Amino acid sequence: MAINISNKSVSVDYPGVEILKQHRVENPNYIFLDLKIASDAKPGKVSLVFKEQGKKDFVRPYELKARDESKRKLQGVDASDFIYLIMPDRFANGDPSNDRIKGMADQTLDRDSMYYRHGGDLQGIINHLDYLEELGVTALWLNPVLTNDQPKTSYHGYANTESYFVDPRFGGNEAYRKLIDECHKRGIKMVQDLVHNHFGTEHYTVKDMPMKDWIHQWDSFTKTNYREQVHMDPYAAKADKDIMVNGWFDRHMPDMNQHNPFVKNYITQSHIWWIEEMGIDGFRLDTYAYNDLDFMAEWGKAIDAEYPKMTYFGETWVHGIPNQAYFTKADKINQGIDTKLQGVTDFQAYWAINEALNGKFGWMDGVVRLYNTFASDFMYEDPYRNVVFLDNHDLSRFLSVVGEDFKKYKSGIAWLLTTRGIPQLYYGTEILMKNFASPDGLVREDFPGGWPKDKVNKFTATGRSEKENEAFNYVKTLANYRKNNPVLHHGKMLQFIPEDGVYVYFRYDNEKRVMVVMNSKQEDIKLNTKRFQEGIGSSTKAMNVVTGASLDHIQEIDVPAVSTQVFELK
Repeated sequence: MAINISNKSVSVDYPGVEILKQHRVENPNYIFLDLKIASDAKPGKVSLVFKEQGKKDFVRPYELKARDESKRKLQGVDASDFIYLIMPDRFANGDPSNDRIKGMADQTLDRDSMYYRHGGDLQGIINHLDYLEELGVTALWLNPVLTNDQPKTSYHGYANTESYFVDPRFGGNEAYRKLIDECHKRGIKMVQDLVHNHFGTEHYTVKDMPMKDWIHQWDSFTKTNYREQVHMDPYAAKADKDIMVNGWFDRHMPDMNQHNPFVKNYITQSHIWWIEEMGIDGFRLDTYAYNDLDFMAEWGKAIDAEYPKMTYFGETWVHGIPNQAYFTKADKINQGIDTKLQGVTDFQAYWAINEALNGKFGWMDGVVRLYNTFASDFMYEDPYRNVVFLDNHDLSRFLSVVGEDFKKYKSGIAWLLTTRGIPQLYYGTEILMKNFASPDGLVREDFPGGWPKDKVNKFTATGRSEKENEAFNYVKTLANYRKNNPVLHHGKMLQFIPEDGVYVYFRYDNEKRVMVVMNSKQEDIKLNTKRFQEGIGSSTKAMNVVTGASLDHIQEIDVPAVSTQVFELK
């Protein structure tokens, strides 16, 4: 980094490029430049010349790249997609040469510890795209891939120390570009995980801050209170809201001051750069509720203006449907702000499916929780933009949550791939990976077979057990049916009030009708379908989507205990 750069004047001599203003700030190591780039400026290397009387000039190259029109045709991620979430350090090691990088702070490499690096990388993901394609995946969401040069626990990616570079232990920018290009060849989209709220303590702009208010600073360490209610509470104390929004997420994750215009520009411009440079298809926005919502609205407006097809959804780990809907766009429930946020990670549906599978049926309990959750979809501008899921990198694995009950597991998968919204699967759920998020974090175990010395390889059918293959094929069958049937993408949803532990809903459009029957009871049932005529319409026959079996009449349907059956009506 240049020293006392603020003492220098900056000039540029390049057609179509003009310096409008030079901002000198508290730290003399920084100058912020406002550049005006004409629409007819040609691609090329722009020389920024830094001059100071009595000292030698130095030149900083600034490249204007030609826009890649193919990358600008970003597709967006929507309800036609099936997202597969990967923690890159834990999926597959395709290039052992980058396991340790000389000069980086964290030199740990120990697969026996959940808190050390394991060596997974982007080449490892590339090596297994056939597996993902076979499964029916249409979009990848990777936990953050930016450089995390933190002294410890740097594997997860949520404490970035550089905003324009992929971590070299994942393979760097070239490996990321290669992965995205290979995905796009297969019709698989890329969702990039963004963290607006905080950087890592080792980020160069935190270690050597341009100004004191670059981050939120307190007299003593102050952690956020994690209470999203202060955003919508009409009686909230300002002190509580300040701690929620401005408190640090953790000691090694300083909270960025999103009122500072230079911070805002730095964050937003880097995200625009990633779209343009790599051809990203969508964003997942981490810890959304901890951000300044005025800034997030500005950010959304800037992204929409530049890339109208770009889609993004925010992590809203909150309790309560109104609390979750509050963060979405359109100011539908008297929020007083339009955040521009298109969709959310639907934790309310997550709590509901867990209750449906594990709870006891009652007036408000069991499968009724699912019904009630979707009955409140009027709070969203478009609930089909919400991402539905059974587990992720922060949550106990779904198989463990349902007590390793395989019937419940299959019931949840069937719901995930037929309900409204964008389904997301966490890596390994399809092969029955299990364990709990607390106390040991074993939900972030390696995918078996992703490392050369692994004793088993569950990327292949021969490496999986009979039960694991049954699970894989079950997900594969439903995911590929969903992929090829638009009725499960944007088709309307019709649900009936659950009775006696049975919940029935339909997805339908002008071409097709799908009937889904969730039996949460411990016994088989014969379901009389007369009550559901509104959804059945003129259909008289059906096909079981999973088994392919035909039903010659549907006046009465056999539904096994603890199962969700999916029928295409004929």
